Amino acid sequence: MSDLMNLIGRDLRLAVREGGALGTALGFFLVVVAMLPLGLGPDLNLLSRIAAGILWIALLLAALLSLPRVFESDHEDGSLEVLATGGLPLELVAAGKSLAHWISTGIPLALLAPVLGILLNLDLAAYPALIATMLAGTPAVSFLGAIGAALTLKTRRGGLLLALLVLPLYIPTLIFGISAMSAATMSPGAFGPSFAILAAISLASVVVGPIAAAAALRIQLQ
Repeated sequence: MSDLMNLIGRDLRLAVREGGALGTALGFFLVVVAMLPLGLGPDLNLLSRIAAGILWIALLLAALLSLPRVFESDHEDGSLEVLATGGLPLELVAAGKSLAHWISTGIPLALLAPVLGILLNLDLAAYPALIATMLAGTPAVSFLGAIGAALTLKTRRGGLLLALLVLPLYIPTLIFGISAMSAATMSPGAFGPSFAILAAISLASVVVGPIAAAAALRIQLQ
């Protein structure tokens, strides 16, 4: 367990030291959400209705920008091979790096979303649901994204391929994230089931993601 915590701490320190991946993700999130109202016009009612969908789609696209760095930097400096042959199972290595990605990227994006909701005239009553759904759904973004990052590890300029692999996996998270947000504003009684399914998707991703990512890494490191 101490080896896993050390790995997570190392990745978090590297993320803070480099800062580029997080800055790019946050900047992309901000730019997309800020530009959409300019294109859609000054209809505040329209912006309020589609705010949940815009925030979720922009968050998923922003998170994609930082996914290649989950394993890429360790592969470039040779530390991934050391981790693969160390005492820590590769599944736990993938889980630790996915968790570090969620802490360093997923949580900041989720916390930025309410601020950007102001630009979209999001109903104030929806803010607690927005924060809850984003925090519950973003683990799936990191743990499922690790699968695509592992599969495209040795692919040159694999960003497009990574997006094609990962975006279909994000569809259930997107559907139930938006559904929970819509329920919170229009039918509060329906929020619970959608939120429970969203949380279940994240829990399943935490279990399945590291196993699939570890299997892909073994193939890539052969």
